[in-house]
Amino acid sequence: MSVTRSAAWNELDDKAVAISRALAGDAVQKAGHGHPGTAMSLAPVAYTLFQRFLKHDPLHPHWLGRDRFVLSCGHSSLTLYIQLFLSGYGLTIDDLKAFRTDGSLTPAHPEYGHTNGVEITTGPLGSGIASAVGMAMAARYEKGLFDPESKTKLFDHNIWVICSDGDLEEGVSAEASSLAGTQALGNLKVIYDDNRISIEGDTHVAFTEDVSARYRAYGWSVIEVSAKENGDVDRDSLEEAMSKAELASDKPTLIRLHSVIAWPAPNARGTAKSHGSALGAEEIAATKIALGLNPEEFFAAPQEVIDHARKVISRGEAFRTSWEADFEKWSATNPDRASLLNRLRNKELPEGWESSIPVFATDKEVATRTASGKIINGIASALPEFWGGSADLAESNNTMIEGGRSFLPSTSDMKDSDPYGRVIHFGIREHAMGAILNGIALHGLTKSFGGTFLVFSDYMRGSVRLAALMDIPSIFVWTHDSIGLGEDGPTHQPIEHIATLRAIPNFSMVRPADANETGIAWREVIKRQKPVGFALSRQNLPVLDRSKYTSAEGVANGAYVLSDSSGKPDVILIATGSEVHVALAAQELLAAKGVHARVVSAPCLEWFAEQSPEYRNSVLPSSVKARVSIEAGIALGWRELIGDAGIAVSLEHFGASASAGVLFNKYGFTAENVANAALHSIKKVGK
Repeated sequence: MSVTRSAAWNELDDKAVAISRALAGDAVQKAGHGHPGTAMSLAPVAYTLFQRFLKHDPLHPHWLGRDRFVLSCGHSSLTLYIQLFLSGYGLTIDDLKAFRTDGSLTPAHPEYGHTNGVEITTGPLGSGIASAVGMAMAARYEKGLFDPESKTKLFDHNIWVICSDGDLEEGVSAEASSLAGTQALGNLKVIYDDNRISIEGDTHVAFTEDVSARYRAYGWSVIEVSAKENGDVDRDSLEEAMSKAELASDKPTLIRLHSVIAWPAPNARGTAKSHGSALGAEEIAATKIALGLNPEEFFAAPQEVIDHARKVISRGEAFRTSWEADFEKWSATNPDRASLLNRLRNKELPEGWESSIPVFATDKEVATRTASGKIINGIASALPEFWGGSADLAESNNTMIEGGRSFLPSTSDMKDSDPYGRVIHFGIREHAMGAILNGIALHGLTKSFGGTFLVFSDYMRGSVRLAALMDIPSIFVWTHDSIGLGEDGPTHQPIEHIATLRAIPNFSMVRPADANETGIAWREVIKRQKPVGFALSRQNLPVLDRSKYTSAEGVANGAYVLSDSSGKPDVILIATGSEVHVALAAQELLAAKGVHARVVSAPCLEWFAEQSPEYRNSVLPSSVKARVSIEAGIALGWRELIGDAGIAVSLEHFGASASAGVLFNKYGFTAENVANAALHSIKKVGK
């Protein structure tokens, strides 16, 4: 959907750009640190985007029909903050004066949920552009939910990105950009600020490839925009390029913008120093003179400039009210789709959706990855907003939605392709997959998941951390959760991964003991709408007989008493995943010796930590000091639960290439060893 331009560019627009540049210099100078150079040189780019291209309403920043803007080079946060101030998103001059200070609305890097108009937390380079790919994919999938016949433009909007050399050097951007080309994401528009400067100086010390050729090879349209002879951004040529990009619909567009960092600072322009340091009072004064501004004024924003820039509010209101009128007409003629959209906007779930989750019988063993696959398909039957895939491991991760068709552009000649398909083929791109899942979650209406082996969570940790930081409901399905995967050996056997993922604040790791625990866990994940990772077994596990043991409903509490002792417990055995079955066998051995053991299944320690002190004490009574944790990974993190007298049955070294049974026996994950550890813990308490 092309945006009608406002009035022709005039002197007040020029002055607004000059003011933007000066504000960037002043804000960093006052803070004493920051990144002024890029914010100065990109001021005409961001101003042109916000004033003349971006579909947005500053007074309604969450309007459904808006374009999304991603500042992938998050270190240049002033590029965004100054436009949010000028456009009327609620930021004030005082907020700019408080740049990079405690509690301000203008932190060093943009933070999602903290400042109106910030669509995503950026800073780790490459992550923004990669998540923007997810936003563009989500926009297309949503189009399929609400307007698959393309009878309206209501659900057509663009994802605009500004990125830097650093973004395109990071591997995650290459992974995601490659996929964006395959997906022919015509709604993705990226402005690449090619200023050839990073902290170490000229980027050609490390980055000399032909970026334009690379992106053309990915399947992107590339438009080159040279700088003016004096080094300033050629704004007219840029606007022409943005107009072409806006009209493109068959492939993503990269606008390669050649610029001079810190323009027009007389001495700092084009230097590495201007990238990440305050320019100094003398240089800022000289820059203001070059801009035609008063060097004695600081944080100057003339009312006439603000009034002119904030005409974008009226422009945005006109877009939104027109959209809402069309939306009302669409809703009247598409009541079922409108009802679905209303449910998704309110983050509601349909009544009775939980019944779609299968219950597993005890007559045969089931790997939790297999159970998860059946559960995913059950959920998909109830929730059309549920979609996802794998990093080329769907058959192994069990992440395929049967009959969902492959999410691929209409131009694809691949079998079962569908531009609105439910199965995402991420390719062998774990980090991009994580970032894309974050982008889909941020877009706001659908629920997606992505799978790979747990050991490869290393490749995507940056994206997982960002999901936790933003508190968004990204779902990471990690299978082959331990040495239980067997013969593939130590390169594929995760040892430290569960513990280190648990160390991420606001992130939950779920390692279910059997198929029915997996079902309850998935139910909770969908309901909670928080960032989460599954750790699922490759090997088959017994489905616990709940007539003998307590209900799997206890999973909702993170940990629960699965099998209690006949009397007051002498020792508590706490286990996760496949090791729960080992704990149950150890309980029987201890009972034969007259030792009362309680078995606690603890699929999610983070959910358990959320429970009341009374509940936690009912599961792990403080009076019982003898405790054993059993998990086929490092013991890090378990000491808090087992205490000084506790024993951790763990794995503090890498595995080997052998069958699961051999490795579990070799490394002590046996009922006999757990029972001995329990006796040893009891003995320690008695000393």
